[in-house]
Amino acid sequence: MATGFFWDERCFWHHGGNYALTLPVGGLVQPGAGLPESPETKRRLKNLIEVTGLAGALRMQGAPPASEEELRRVHPAAYLTAFKALSDRGGGELGLRSPFGRDGYETAALSAGLATAALREVLDGRLANAYALSRPPGHHCLPDWPNGFCLLANIAIAVEAALAEKRAERIAVVDWDVHHGNGTEAIFLSRPEVLTVSLHQERNYPLDTGGAEVRGEGPGHGANLNIPLPPGTGHRGYLEAMDRLVLPALRRHRPDAIVVACGFDASALDPLGRMMASAETFREMTRRMKEAAADLCGNRLVLVHEGGYSEVHVPFCGHAVLEELSGSGIRAPDPLGATIRARQPGPAFDRFLSDHLSDLAAHFGLGGPRPPGPVPAAS
Repeated sequence: MATGFFWDERCFWHHGGNYALTLPVGGLVQPGAGLPESPETKRRLKNLIEVTGLAGALRMQGAPPASEEELRRVHPAAYLTAFKALSDRGGGELGLRSPFGRDGYETAALSAGLATAALREVLDGRLANAYALSRPPGHHCLPDWPNGFCLLANIAIAVEAALAEKRAERIAVVDWDVHHGNGTEAIFLSRPEVLTVSLHQERNYPLDTGGAEVRGEGPGHGANLNIPLPPGTGHRGYLEAMDRLVLPALRRHRPDAIVVACGFDASALDPLGRMMASAETFREMTRRMKEAAADLCGNRLVLVHEGGYSEVHVPFCGHAVLEELSGSGIRAPDPLGATIRARQPGPAFDRFLSDHLSDLAAHFGLGGPRPPGPVPAAS
């Protein structure tokens, strides 16, 4: 079976308001190039897989927009009505840093539909695994409050559809976007059947969420893991966090499917993060998720695009993920890989991070000693 790649040109046409980076233009803020959440990172990823020929190894396809029934499993009718009305009037902003133009509602529903279809096709056994190039992103969106470029909670909508349709009973969401997946966390905070794990730069965005002390509520206690990582965490640190925390949490939950919130803003080149990941880091994390899916849930693995704002680097990070996901031998070597390797943190930082991860493992009840040797460097 093939790896599915879900995309739609109309998602690239989504546009926001008059911003300079993340600041509204006005006063002393000079007009600039707009929000960092632009179509170019996504379009250039899709272009790169076509130029290298990797697209030929994928099943490229679209999907219908998420239906109103699917949206209302996550978002209240009042929010959807207000969103649609403002979209029809030409757009605007309902929440925080989440502007949209005319047809913003339809584009967001289409983005959610790509994620929903990708998970459904994998659960039904029609695809080996899948990647949804969703835009606008979704992991910051609360049920009634759009936030951080996110207008609808794409992954939550897909997960709720899979559960409601009895295609799965237990699902795990692993979020490696550099920003905390606060929306996904909030939606499933009291739900024991959905494990939510977020690896993120500590105190980046949002500033008031993402602490390790938030474990879930009521029956969902223990099904939420926040893994805040210090700025500067690089290839070794991310893989150690995956091996010592994420994989044991997945084994404990034993999901029917794994969904990854695949942001590329932990890249060393990202303007909204301060991490040191390379394309190889994302390849290795994907490899671990693919192996976990093989061990735990019959290979049922879906990646949904979230953040990532370096127009130059995101395409190569995404290509590496898709190479690994599909098993293709077609390569697009990271042109910045050597520079990022040279800038990786040294042994003192790695020891500090290992101690931090040991504390988190104890807090989460995952146990296990620190690995006997260092995680291999990015090749």
